[in-house]
Amino acid sequence: MHTKPLIEQHFHGAFGVNFNTADVEDVLFLSRKIKNYGIGGIFPTIVTDTVENTRKAVSVIKEAAERQTPDMAKIFGIHIEGIFLNPKKKGIHDEKLFMQPTIENFRLIEDDFIKIITLAPELTDANLFDYLSEKGIKIQAGHCIGGDLSGCTGVTHTFNAMEGISHRGKSTALSALINDDIYTEIIADGVHVSDDALKLLFKSKPLDKILLVSDCLPCTAANIKEFDFAGEKIYYDGQKATSKDGTIAGSTTLLPYIIKRLHSVSLLNPLWINNPYNYHNIDLDYEIEWDDDWNLITQSCK
Repeated sequence: MHTKPLIEQHFHGAFGVNFNTADVEDVLFLSRKIKNYGIGGIFPTIVTDTVENTRKAVSVIKEAAERQTPDMAKIFGIHIEGIFLNPKKKGIHDEKLFMQPTIENFRLIEDDFIKIITLAPELTDANLFDYLSEKGIKIQAGHCIGGDLSGCTGVTHTFNAMEGISHRGKSTALSALINDDIYTEIIADGVHVSDDALKLLFKSKPLDKILLVSDCLPCTAANIKEFDFAGEKIYYDGQKATSKDGTIAGSTTLLPYIIKRLHSVSLLNPLWINNPYNYHNIDLDYEIEWDDDWNLITQSCK
């Protein structure tokens, strides 16, 4: 079967590369390596850090994008997942570095290569929604507790690090499921979300609003058992990566293997592969061929 190349809009690194600390050559290495897995486009994702370090990471990734060659997965932009989150749902992020989501604070890290931002909508100044929207930045609710998703275009890793479904009042997850205009990221690696919760999301959401993401970490596809990430020491046991207190830090499964797993439990709809293209209004000039078990066969130009 033929599909468009996969687009990964939420991942923090792989093959030993951490986008928060990588240099230009690291980013180019990763983008070349990951294309061999059928991933044709990426949005490197930066976790909470100081303003100075965030600006440096943005600059490195932007320079790498300008130096890419055709044998690399195209860097379409940067996903900022950090700084503007709710401490009550901080996950692995360092809450000491959080700032209020305001125009003034966003300008401290602003760059035209930032295409997605995850923030807590309940803490966000209304003017910032307008400011980001005017610049064409996708605004995603994540690491938050609010149920009002007005002004948001999407939700970051649905169910994880957010207020869960409630039968009384509003919650982030509930609002994400019932709002047909909201795109919903989901980490379907078998660790972050149960298959029953996946079935609920897949039944609730319109087919064209589901975004499969990995949220994978630098230890993914690398022989690394301990590493520093988001100011924490992270431990990888071969199945999941957690902090010392057991908080899951992110996924350790590349997107094509997530798709393969969904197929193995009869939960995959191949049409979802097109959704990031529509969400970001992007395209790529080649196709991917998979066998019936979703093993990559070839990549060919149209």
